[in-house]
Amino acid sequence: MSSESSSSQEKNPRGIPKAPFIEDVEKYIGGSDADVEGPLKTFQDAIAKYRYMDANLAQRRAGLEEKIPDIKKTLSMVEFLRDRREGKNSKSGDDEDDLEDDLEDEGESSQSKPLKTTFELNDTLYAEAELEDTDTVYLWLGANVMLSYKIPTAIELLRTKLEGAEAGLASVIEDLEFLREQLTMMEVNMARVYNWDVKRRRDKRLQSEASGKSAEG
Repeated sequence: MSSESSSSQEKNPRGIPKAPFIEDVEKYIGGSDADVEGPLKTFQDAIAKYRYMDANLAQRRAGLEEKIPDIKKTLSMVEFLRDRREGKNSKSGDDEDDLEDDLEDEGESSQSKPLKTTFELNDTLYAEAELEDTDTVYLWLGANVMLSYKIPTAIELLRTKLEGAEAGLASVIEDLEFLREQLTMMEVNMARVYNWDVKRRRDKRLQSEASGKSAEG
């Protein structure tokens, strides 16, 4: 039993414990006459904890998958403002196409006229506004907090946040895969112990019946 329990101390990089694999059920239980209720209860508790962690991580994954596109969109907008101030062309590709849908430039030069854009007030309502030529942007940091940043600082902050969010998402996905492997392992262990107990009870019953018949003979 000690060899199996020692493996349960192993953890993944985020500290999620690894489920043991029960190779010898009788040895793990503690003998052919040992009670299986305790080990089965231990397995049930472990499965419940794994499922709780799985639900929390799935919720965190959904939050990150929603957050990352918002960060990318904000970063693209701030980089566009930087490029415009520096008199450079904005980046080509999909980001440029998305920006062209929201931004209008009504002069021959991108710096000769005010920049017009639309702001989302709710899911179906937008308002048009003109952006002043400024080197400062305002970023929502969450919890109803907004702070002003110089454009280079804002770009650095957003890139850092994007890298952190993407790394966090990769870790969450890895942890979810690890958790599901451990859940499967614990369910297999539970089934093996239960089946072992069923077989043990059947064997004892057959032995008892055989002993009774031999005594009658």
